[in-house]
Amino acid sequence: MRVKITLACTECKQRNYDTKKEKRLHPDRMETKKYCKFCRKHTLHKETK
Repeated sequence: MRVKITLACTECKQRNYDTKKEKRLHPDRMETKKYCKFCRKHTLHKETK
């Protein structure tokens, strides 16, 4: 079952991206480097509730 998740910037804590993931295949929290328009650079984004 695919669930909707939100990715937040680890530096400024802004929630920038919404995406979906397969909870059964990836039970742990997702981390990825993405562009943050508030920091104006690529930063690590972590999954939030």
